Amino acid sequence: MQQIKIAVAQFRGGQSVSANLTTCLQLMGQASKQAAKMVFFPEASDFIGNPSEEALKLAHPLPSGLFLEGMCAEAKQLGIWCSVGIHEQSPFPGRLYNTHVLINDQGSVVESYRKIHLFDVDIENGPRLMESQNTAAGDKLVPPVSTPVGKVGLGICYDLRFPELALGLRKLGAEILTYPSAFTIKTGEAHWEVLLRSRAIEAQSYVVAAAQVGQHSEKRYSYGHAMIVDPWGKVVAACDGQEEGIAVAPIDLAALERIRTEMPVMNHRRYDIFST
Repeated sequence: MQQIKIAVAQFRGGQSVSANLTTCLQLMGQASKQAAKMVFFPEASDFIGNPSEEALKLAHPLPSGLFLEGMCAEAKQLGIWCSVGIHEQSPFPGRLYNTHVLINDQGSVVESYRKIHLFDVDIENGPRLMESQNTAAGDKLVPPVSTPVGKVGLGICYDLRFPELALGLRKLGAEILTYPSAFTIKTGEAHWEVLLRSRAIEAQSYVVAAAQVGQHSEKRYSYGHAMIVDPWGKVVAACDGQEEGIAVAPIDLAALERIRTEMPVMNHRRYDIFST
């Protein structure tokens, strides 16, 4: 099978939806010029660091809104698939959904996933973030989506810390796990790469993690280091912790199948003892 290229993006999002859209469209164009068939964007690509009341006004129901409509139009124009994290209106007063959407090469939203694990942490000498104060949790996995680059399973950022999500998506047929993220600097330095590589190894899947990078507001910073990890746990493409841009790598589904055949860990799992 011919190898197909994908691109993972990182950028420093801010409070302006229009400015973030402009950056994403530029990065989408770069991915297209490098012959990528799919490009992956970070969590909260539409806006980040806004006060809660302002965020509620900026979010829209799917698939409307300046940001998502602009992304869909450009995806259709370039003939490229996109994964992107956005905010979505919810029925819960004062709270939004943290949502991951897939856009096909015809410019249509073909799937959406609402983050199920919310980042409520208070780290000594580090960040205090209580996502549940203004975000409503999702309540289900969504089946992997067939794309030109493989079957893509959807997660978001903090979901990365829960291996049962990755294994659940693998059981549903995922070949690529994707985690659009905005990792804090302290947790990113300690855990980002090792978590991504661990999810790839245990699920024998590609892992694609787009990332926010740099300072978004007075108190909000993100780690960056967007990367693509292969099913053997090797980092095959990565961005640094400073610059906006993309990293590109081929997806080799034949190699993925060899790894799964030669080491059939899913067949060896003891579901009679463990629930996952």
